Amino acid sequence: MTTSPDSFPRRYAGTQRFTLGAPRAFTVSPDGSRVVFLRSDSGTDRANSLRVLDVADGGERVLADPRALLGGASEDLSREERARRERSREGGAGIVGYATDAAVESAAFALSGRLFRTDTRTGETRELPSAGPVIDPRPSPDGRFVAYAAGGALRVVGADGTGERALAEPESEEVGYGLAEFVAAEEMGRSRGFWWAPGSDRLLVARVDETPVRRWWISDPAHPDREPHRVAYPAAGTDNADVRLSVIGLDGTRTEVVWDAARYPYLARVHWSEAGAPLILVQARDQRSQLFLAVDPETGGTRPVHADEDPVWLDLFPGVPCWSPSGHLVRIADEGGARVLTVGERPLTGPQLHIRSVLAVSAREVLVTASAGEAAAEPETGEVHVYRVNELGVERLSREPGVHSAVRAGEVTVLVSASLDRPGSRARVLRDDPDGKGLKEVAVVRSDAEDPGMSPRVTLTQGGARKIPCAVLMPRDYDGDTLLPVLMDPYGGPHGQRVTSAHNAHLTSQWFADQGFAVVVADGRGTPGRSPAWEKAVRDELAAVMLQDQVDALQALAGDFPLDLSRVAVRGWSFGGYLAALAVLRRPDVFHAAVVGAPVTDLRLYDTHYQERYLGLPGEQPDVYRRNSLIDDAGLVDAVAPHRPMMVIHGLADDNVVVAHSLRLSSALLAAGRPHEVLPLSGVTHMTPQEEVAENLLRLQLDFLRRSLA
Repeated sequence: MTTSPDSFPRRYAGTQRFTLGAPRAFTVSPDGSRVVFLRSDSGTDRANSLRVLDVADGGERVLADPRALLGGASEDLSREERARRERSREGGAGIVGYATDAAVESAAFALSGRLFRTDTRTGETRELPSAGPVIDPRPSPDGRFVAYAAGGALRVVGADGTGERALAEPESEEVGYGLAEFVAAEEMGRSRGFWWAPGSDRLLVARVDETPVRRWWISDPAHPDREPHRVAYPAAGTDNADVRLSVIGLDGTRTEVVWDAARYPYLARVHWSEAGAPLILVQARDQRSQLFLAVDPETGGTRPVHADEDPVWLDLFPGVPCWSPSGHLVRIADEGGARVLTVGERPLTGPQLHIRSVLAVSAREVLVTASAGEAAAEPETGEVHVYRVNELGVERLSREPGVHSAVRAGEVTVLVSASLDRPGSRARVLRDDPDGKGLKEVAVVRSDAEDPGMSPRVTLTQGGARKIPCAVLMPRDYDGDTLLPVLMDPYGGPHGQRVTSAHNAHLTSQWFADQGFAVVVADGRGTPGRSPAWEKAVRDELAAVMLQDQVDALQALAGDFPLDLSRVAVRGWSFGGYLAALAVLRRPDVFHAAVVGAPVTDLRLYDTHYQERYLGLPGEQPDVYRRNSLIDDAGLVDAVAPHRPMMVIHGLADDNVVVAHSLRLSSALLAAGRPHEVLPLSGVTHMTPQEEVAENLLRLQLDFLRRSLA
């Protein structure tokens, strides 16, 4: 198999999907004078530097260069830091994250396990003494201290380098302070484990005890001389970590926060601002009820602020809950069939918008991202926009069709936008017009990401009676004379929207299209961005509902596009891999070959917070797990159904979807006498970050698809 340094697979892998060199992780200073962000030096450079843009003149400076700080030495990451990056899908290097004080005058970050602090005005950077390896350092709001996690302890050091000490130390190897447990980081969107008080005199600190959690072993068969790595993995139906919260003062005092943890064991969100008491969101294990609690930091007592219940499940959303400056609870809620923004007890949006996140809250407005709701005049397939909302109404800030997000402080907004007709994303710095005429562009944050060198030939549409969002990609040189073999390219599951109005989201699908396929991406029920009912339609029936929507979308699109339904393949990774295997096992009359990447096959082996949300507890609903799991599939042993080719791919170092899933599938296929191919990837995790692996995986999949559909 030949490769070329200019080929798409090589460039796609070497640029980490053309994301390297793009600015990210923006922070706007409250006075609007500076925008701090991360960016690497080029579209092939993995090492991010910390930078600042001066809003007044649009000029930017490097605040901290990781190569200079390390003196040319390579990074040395702890196992805990590697795991943290795996949870956040972080494939970069150098400075991959930072935190600032309230005024954005100083920033702290970890580099190769060491602790650094930077002055964002002068660029002066110094290393602070630490008991590393350092994880997640965060300055106090007043900038006088930096707290960080290390070796299971939460520690603090003065910004001047004095007074380094532990505030909380682990009582055993199974206990840790200041870091999120596995399911919080992987499934809840909570990557933090400690939060500073607005007064900078104390912190809320999570204590995680993994003693109850079952231990799994991740080995490296390519290196039998190495010991397996032990991980605490809470599989569906088994015990979770015990998570508690304490208020810990800089003077060493400790007060435990008290709530009904037996009924509400999941600590899902923590918020502490000047607008009110510490605020926590705790969930029941079945995720059908949750409490918003205000904490008394003096006594540790809690009082209910709001309670939610849902007969199916309750979702968690970025940016909420929080307090408005006036002291009202800001949350996102499912009410009247719509997902709305609520301040206090009053919904400020209706069914025209499907609220997705809260970006910023001020006395004047709430900044949110949203998609068009089911009551909207136009569907806006694949689009996400930024809106500002207040009691007077709703205003859309992003104008062009596409996918948008933003960061805001004071009168300055950084609007990050991607569209179908432009590679990558564009970050514009906007300032409120003093005449009240909206926002005025004052600067653009440069991107050094590489141009992919091609533009997807994509049509965003809807398929079938349920109007399933779809993207259809044709070869760029297709003349329309013949039917084309079809490649379904879904994720198709919760939290994974693939049909988006963004150029780079379709690059891999376009590469497959250019090899002679009509590529179809369909976001069926269960995927985000449409309505609560759309997402929750998969309860107890992940397999049946999601597979049926793939079939319906395919058959509906065949009336409008040149699809050869006698040659249909499907490929996917993670949930998409699960869906690909389902397709050829249960609907071999429709699907003729499958690339099954890192699939969840035995649903009892996936984690509690995710799996139980959709299927309940396996001990209480064994039949639900059985009919949704691949290894129990009747299609494996159906003597009448045709056997379809399958290529099963899995990273042996995957600690999220462990390789046992693919091994059990392969054993079941072998027992049923079904031919298949297995491609094990030594040393590869769920992300497949290695360039040569990412490149050659595309080529090997193409070779398999051509052989299978020939």
